[in-house]
Amino acid sequence: MAAAAAAGRSPETYVGMFAGKILAAMYSIFIAQWLAVSAFAVEVTQPAGAAHGYPGLYDINGKKLANAEFKQWLEGDDLYVVINYRFSNGQFFEEKSRFRQGKDLIQEEWSWKELSHGKPLRAFSVDFGSGIATAHITKDNKDVSEKVEVKPGRTFAGFGFTIAISNLRKRLVKGEHVELSAVGFSPFPTLKPQVVTVTISHGGVQRMKMGGRSLKGDEFIIHPEVPLIAKLFVKVPDTKIWLTNPPPAGFLRWEGPTVLPTDPMIRVDLISSTNNGPAEAGGS
Repeated sequence: MAAAAAAGRSPETYVGMFAGKILAAMYSIFIAQWLAVSAFAVEVTQPAGAAHGYPGLYDINGKKLANAEFKQWLEGDDLYVVINYRFSNGQFFEEKSRFRQGKDLIQEEWSWKELSHGKPLRAFSVDFGSGIATAHITKDNKDVSEKVEVKPGRTFAGFGFTIAISNLRKRLVKGEHVELSAVGFSPFPTLKPQVVTVTISHGGVQRMKMGGRSLKGDEFIIHPEVPLIAKLFVKVPDTKIWLTNPPPAGFLRWEGPTVLPTDPMIRVDLISSTNNGPAEAGGS
């Protein structure tokens, strides 16, 4: 305290300055911890295993368009997912994904292709290891291959978000909003692949008629954080995913644009039936 007196400052002043520095240091630590949490990788809390099912694909109004086959299996630490959609008009869609399930969930591959009577129409793919994303549209004679920035455990595409959300379910239903990254493709002018930040939130518990039964599920909303300037040129709709309630959280319904943000909105239901209904609020 003698030093304080010599400097012409009261002991109370020095105590206040010291306390202020402590509070500032604690605040800095809090911010650093918050930033570290916001940059997390998706932790594997619900490991996925083998599954085989026969979902259905619908337009956004519930009209059935195609039968599907869903296959999911493990090979070592790798999880494989293949979904095929067969239309009565000869169209065929196929989505493939590969993941690594260790401490964190890492998507390693994703692809989507569309055929008509065996002839290729469109194809999209992402190699998460190399960061190379490709797109091909036959009728427009467009071929694109570019490198994108991938953050392992935080960047996903396609069905990868269903797997990621199943592992994030506990956090989301408590009201937390989680930011991840999505690999997508700009519809014009060049099909340029892009990585977009998306915010995932819990939309509540809902019921839907499916296969003659009333099923309960948790709705999760994937909202793209599109820059304001980009919104002037293209609207990027939200994607919605429903997981079964109560847990374990399995796939129940998916709703969003087919691949590009300008594609028609479609729906995929766990149970293929001609009289499935919309999601409605209800249940707890």
